[in-house]
Amino acid sequence: MSQHTAEETVRRATAAFNAGQRDEARKVCEQGLSRAPGDPMLSHLLAAVLFSQGEIGAARGHVETSLANRPGNAAAHLLAARIARATGDFNGALDHLDRAIALAPQREAFVEKARTLDQASLHQSSLRPQAREAWQAILKVVPRNAEAAARLGRLAWEDGDHTLAASLLERAVAGDAPASAWFDLGLVQQDLHDYNRAAAAYRTALEKKPDHAEAALNLGTVLQEKSDLDGAMAAYAAAYRLRPAMFGSIAMALTSAPHGRLWLDEAALRRSLGG
Repeated sequence: MSQHTAEETVRRATAAFNAGQRDEARKVCEQGLSRAPGDPMLSHLLAAVLFSQGEIGAARGHVETSLANRPGNAAAHLLAARIARATGDFNGALDHLDRAIALAPQREAFVEKARTLDQASLHQSSLRPQAREAWQAILKVVPRNAEAAARLGRLAWEDGDHTLAASLLERAVAGDAPASAWFDLGLVQQDLHDYNRAAAAYRTALEKKPDHAEAALNLGTVLQEKSDLDGAMAAYAAAYRLRPAMFGSIAMALTSAPHGRLWLDEAALRRSLGG
């Protein structure tokens, strides 16, 4: 296969992938590789297609082939890092990210490194300071980076610094933030006993992610704190429909809060929740 033909095959596969035709993109890549085994561009693209389809092991094999034949490709290292992180190989992911940054220090690679350190810190707490520093560096360079603000806000909340957490999370939700950021803001406002803002944050989280059972449960809790028992019961009913296993948490919240109700009959409570 000539270089021109290889590039044309990559163009066709890329166009198919961008059009949402992943099976077609895969077919084109596989046909191209049958004519030119190990071609780095086609191997890279096939790895991306397979990764998008959840075929992690096969994707890893193809991106490794791509890098073996063209080791100085920053984009391939970035893809390899994402694949490694998906398998829980955080050390491998960080190695690829460091190589990608050395080759082409672009913002996307720094964000991926922060994400990887963040996820790895859940398994290795010693990496938590590095994850925080990575997010802080991103926020310093890109003050409007909502993801960095959201993650730093969550970390501040976990550390018990609710004032800083609220400031960061308010910054994070200023744009089109995901449900997770709104949920974390709700947690912070709830801990600050600002139940009106907490309720608003949980409602927004539910608007963005209607199956967010935890947001429904916590909305019930803050409405109960506001003495809005009817609203609380509606929120608890939503949480129960989304996740019946939350029944125990709902029952505990109803009976332990200052503005709760005493339920002696479990069956009656389940009926009230719609179960």
